Amino acid sequence: MIKGNVKEDVKNLDKLFDEAYQKQMKEINDQLEKNILFVLVGNVNSGKSSTVNALMQEEVAKVSWKPGETLNVKEHKYTEKISFVDTPGLDDIIKDNSEITLNYYKKADVILFFLNAAGTGLSLTEKKVFEKIKKQNKNIIIVLNKIDAAEDIPNLTDHISRELGTKYKLIPISSKTGQNIDKLKEAILELLKSKKKDILFAKHVKEKSSIAQRWILTASLSAGAVGAAPIPGADIVPISAIQISLLLKLSHLYNNPISKDKAKDMVLTTITGNLGRAAYRQLVKLLPGYGQLLGGGVASSMTFTFGQAIKYAYENEIDLNLESLKGIYELLSKLDIKV
Repeated sequence: MIKGNVKEDVKNLDKLFDEAYQKQMKEINDQLEKNILFVLVGNVNSGKSSTVNALMQEEVAKVSWKPGETLNVKEHKYTEKISFVDTPGLDDIIKDNSEITLNYYKKADVILFFLNAAGTGLSLTEKKVFEKIKKQNKNIIIVLNKIDAAEDIPNLTDHISRELGTKYKLIPISSKTGQNIDKLKEAILELLKSKKKDILFAKHVKEKSSIAQRWILTASLSAGAVGAAPIPGADIVPISAIQISLLLKLSHLYNNPISKDKAKDMVLTTITGNLGRAAYRQLVKLLPGYGQLLGGGVASSMTFTFGQAIKYAYENEIDLNLESLKGIYELLSKLDIKV
């Protein structure tokens, strides 16, 4: 929180807005220049290809896999910046001491380690491979696939966690039915966020609504933590920075960048006026549980409503500007709609 004279803070708000905007745009642009490498490890029947397809919601892994630097490695360049690599079979990994293979593990941003819930669950070979890989890179998510064809998943997951370590995320999924694919996506985004690559990945995910919702809630809780009540006041500065960040992230998520002037108009009008308060009261009815999570704070509720309005505009292909934002606030406050 910026401390000092409130009038001085408000007087310098344009400058502070510009600084916050430039900082967030730099962070986003820096992300978009990076590369993401996913490495897939698991037996041939563990559903690696079907999981990648379910995650990205298109046939990423079909005939497009091609030999990588070694014949035992199959590689798919999903976009110019995102690649998926399928490494050798588990028996080959144990026997193979190739520096080329080990290098994939070392440089991977995310290693997806696949287990088959409908098979052995966790074999001795799979445990040996896991131990070998984690010495090279600890950015591992354990994917327990085919839970739709297995029983007693809680006991199985407990067993795997005991054997492989509880510090690694274990996500039970069904690539066939789509169960828990969103949870896997969240785990990947959380890992990539620590590397400042989450926005780059999110841009290329087809289903964006759950990601947007997560970002909105996170920003709302951050705004609430600032402890701003009432608004306007000294807290307007850090809260506006939170909302700028949220707006720019959402605009890039939906591939619809917004100008600095438009962003400034919308953030400042929302944060200093009464826009959105009636909409917030309606939204907490339509999204049970969010009101309790956010509490009654003005900063959190305003940020939450602001994010929902931006999300609504992008998902309904509405040209986003100050006037359309006002109209969306009014719409959200009156209509029983899903956001």
